[in-house]
Amino acid sequence: MTKGRGAGTSCGGQKPTNKILWRTLTFFFLFAAASLLALPQEARAQNFTINSFDVDGNRRIETGTIIARTGIEPGQTVTAGQLNDAYQRLLDSGVFETVELTPRGSTLVIEVQEYPTINQISIEGNRRVKDDVLMDVISSQPRRVFTPQVAEADADLIAEVYSAQGRVSATVIPRIIRRSDNRVDLVFEVAEGTAIEVERVSFVGNRAYSDRRLRRVLETKQATFLRTFFRSDTFIGDRIEFDKQVLRDFYLSRGYIDFRVNSANVEFTRERDAFFLVMNITEGQKFSFGQISTVSEIPGVNAADYQNALKIKPGVTYSPTLIENSIARQERLGVKQGVDFLRVEPRVTRNPRDLTLDVQFVLTKGPRVFVERIDIEGNTTTLDRVIRRQFDTVEGDPFNPREIRQAAERINALGFFATANVEPREGSTPSQVILDVDVEEQPTGSLSLGGSYSVTDGFGLAVGLNEANFLGRGQNLGISISTAQDSEQYTIDFTEPYLLGRKLRFDLGLGLASTNSSFASYDTKRVFFNPQLSYAIGELSAVRLRYGWERSEMSQQDDETNGAVISSEIDQGKRISSSLGLSYVYDSRIGGLNPNAGVLFEVGVDAAGLGGDNKFVKTTARGVAQTKVLSEEVTLRASLELGALHWSGNDFSRTIDRFVLGPNTFRGFEPAGLGPRDLSNGQDDAIGGNYYWVARFETDFPLGLPEELGLRGGLFYDVGNLYNIDNVNTAGANIVGANGAIRHVIGISVLWDTPFGPLRFNFSKALKKEDFDKEQNFDLTIQARF
Repeated sequence: MTKGRGAGTSCGGQKPTNKILWRTLTFFFLFAAASLLALPQEARAQNFTINSFDVDGNRRIETGTIIARTGIEPGQTVTAGQLNDAYQRLLDSGVFETVELTPRGSTLVIEVQEYPTINQISIEGNRRVKDDVLMDVISSQPRRVFTPQVAEADADLIAEVYSAQGRVSATVIPRIIRRSDNRVDLVFEVAEGTAIEVERVSFVGNRAYSDRRLRRVLETKQATFLRTFFRSDTFIGDRIEFDKQVLRDFYLSRGYIDFRVNSANVEFTRERDAFFLVMNITEGQKFSFGQISTVSEIPGVNAADYQNALKIKPGVTYSPTLIENSIARQERLGVKQGVDFLRVEPRVTRNPRDLTLDVQFVLTKGPRVFVERIDIEGNTTTLDRVIRRQFDTVEGDPFNPREIRQAAERINALGFFATANVEPREGSTPSQVILDVDVEEQPTGSLSLGGSYSVTDGFGLAVGLNEANFLGRGQNLGISISTAQDSEQYTIDFTEPYLLGRKLRFDLGLGLASTNSSFASYDTKRVFFNPQLSYAIGELSAVRLRYGWERSEMSQQDDETNGAVISSEIDQGKRISSSLGLSYVYDSRIGGLNPNAGVLFEVGVDAAGLGGDNKFVKTTARGVAQTKVLSEEVTLRASLELGALHWSGNDFSRTIDRFVLGPNTFRGFEPAGLGPRDLSNGQDDAIGGNYYWVARFETDFPLGLPEELGLRGGLFYDVGNLYNIDNVNTAGANIVGANGAIRHVIGISVLWDTPFGPLRFNFSKALKKEDFDKEQNFDLTIQARF
C-alpha cells in the first residue's frame, strides 16, 4: 500500500512540470518571432521620403540657398546617414551657429540660427603696436559674418606680431558684445606682457673662435643694462634661423668646410623672465687651397689663358666666394673670346692629410639655351630700366644660371624692394627661357636726425633728408644740415649710378659751409660745386675724374687781433678756385682674398687754374693696411697719409689753401696745433704748411669685460710732420717751425660701442714735439643717429 501510494504520488507530480515547460518554450518562440518581425519595421523607420521643406530662423540667407545646401531634392528618399550629411554641410557653410533637421512626415523641418554680422572691430590693451598694424594682419572685417574660428585665428595672428617683437608672453582674447539685429562688436583684448630678453648666448664645440668673437657675428645679442635703447637682445624666434646661417657663412669663408650647427637650444631661465641661447656647433678642420688648375673640354679653347685669369694662389684660406669670383672671371674671359655657352665647373678634391683642397676648373659647353625675354612685375614706382640694368644678360643672350643669380643679388642689394625674386621658366621653345622678375616696392626715403660731440668742435646736430630712388630712376638725392658750435654746413648731394645707361657713376655735390672756430683767429665761408665721374676699372679698383669750383673767404673775428700772415690773407677777400682732379682707388678690405685683412690705396692730384684766382697743383695719397689676429680678437692697423701743394699763382696762398692738421689726422694735438706758426703782433697763429706726412699705427683688443658692454681697448702711435711755407706772405711776420721737426705721439684708447653711437676716448702723450705746438692730451668723439 505504501509503495502504491508512493508510486501514485510520483506519477501525479510529473504532469504539471511538462505544462510549465511547454508554456516557457511557447513564450520564447513567440518573443523571438515578434523580434524578427520587428526588425524590418525598424529598418524601414530610418528611411524618409522628403516632398517639402520648412525653413525657419533665417534672416540673411535665402531659403532656397539653405535647401540647396542640404543636397536633398523634393521627392527624394533619404536615410538617416544622408540627413546627417545634410546637417554637416549646413554647419560647414560657416554662416550658422546652430542647425536642426527634423523629418515630420514628408516634410523636412530645418531650423537654423545664423551667426551674427560684425558691427565693428576694436583692439584694447595695445600700447606697443598701433591699431592699424594689427588690423592689417587679421581676417575679420566689419559687415562680414562673425565666426569663432576666424576670431581665434585672428587672435593668434595678433599674438604672432607681438612674438616677433620678443613679447612671447603676450595673450589675445577675442570677445563679442551682442547688439540688436543679430550684430556683434568684436573686441580683441590684448595683454602685451614684457619683452623677453636673451640673458646669455653661448656656444658648445667652438675651439678656433671664442664665444665673444662668435657673438659679434650673430644678430641676436645678450641683454645689457642699456636695453631700454638697444633691442637686439630681445628674443625673436625667426632671428635664430638667420643667426645659424650667418654663423655658417662666417666659418665657410674662413675655410671650415665641414662646419655645421648641430642645434640651437632656447631655454627659459629659472625665473622664466629671460632666455638662454646655446648653439651646439661642430667646427671641423680649416682647409686651404692646394693645387689650382684649369682644363678645357671645348675644342679650340686654350686652358692656359683661363688659368692666367685666376687670382687664387695655393695656401690661401679656402672660401666659396673666391671660387665664385674665379668662375665669374673665366666666364667673362669666355665672353671676350666669343665662346658661347661656356660653363665653368669647379671640381674639388679633398686632401685630408695636409688639409688642402685641390680645385680644378673644367671648361665645358653648357646647353644651347637663350634668354627669350625678361618680364618685370610689381614695380609700381621704379622704372623697368633700373631693374634691367642689374642684368649683364639681355634678350637673345645665352642663358647663364650663375649670372641670373648674381643679378637677383644685385636687385636685392639696391634696397628699393622688400622682396625681389628672379625665376626662369621655359619660353616659346625648349631652347629658350623667360626670366620672371617679381618685386615688391618698399619706402626708399628717409629722414635722419643725428648728433655728435668732440672736444674740438663741441656738440653738433645733423639733419638729413635722403631719397635713394629719386622718381623711381635709381638716383640718390640727399639734403643735409650739419651744425656744431664752431661750424655749419649745408649740402645737397645727387648721384646717378648709371650715367647714360653705362656703368659710369656721376656724383654732384654743392653746398655752403662756414666756420667760427675758437682754435683760429679768423672765420671762413665757402661755397662749393663738385661734380665727379667714377668708373670701375677692376673688381677692387676705380678711377675718379672730378671738377671743383669753390669760392672761399677769410674774415676777421670780433675783438681779435691777427698776426701779419693772417691779416694779409684776410685782406685778399673772396677768392675762387677752379680745379680738375683725377684719383685712383684700390680697396681690398671687403672683396679681397682674405676676409680678415685688406689694404686701401688712394692717390689723387688736383690742378687749379682753369679760370678762377688760384693756381696750384695739390697731390694727396693715402694707404691703409689692416688685419685681424689671435682668432680675430685683435685688430692691427697701419696707415700712411701725405700731401704736397705746389702754388704757382701770382698771389700768395692762404692758410685755408694749405694743409692744416688736427686730431682727425694727427692725434695728440689741437686743431692746427702743430706746424708753422706766426708769432707776430703778440699772436700765435697756425698758418699751415705745403707738405705733410703722417704714419699711424694702432691696435684694438678686448678688455676681458663682458662682451655685451661693448667696451674695447686700444693703443696707438702717430708720427709725422707738417712743414714748408713757400709762397706765403711773411712780410712783418715772426715765423717758427717753417722746416718743422718730426713729432711722435703715443696713446691709449677706450672704444665703447653704445646704442647712441660709437664713443672713442683718446688719452695721448707727445714723446717729441716743438715748444710752440699745442698739445691735446684727451679727445672724445661720439656720433649718433636716432
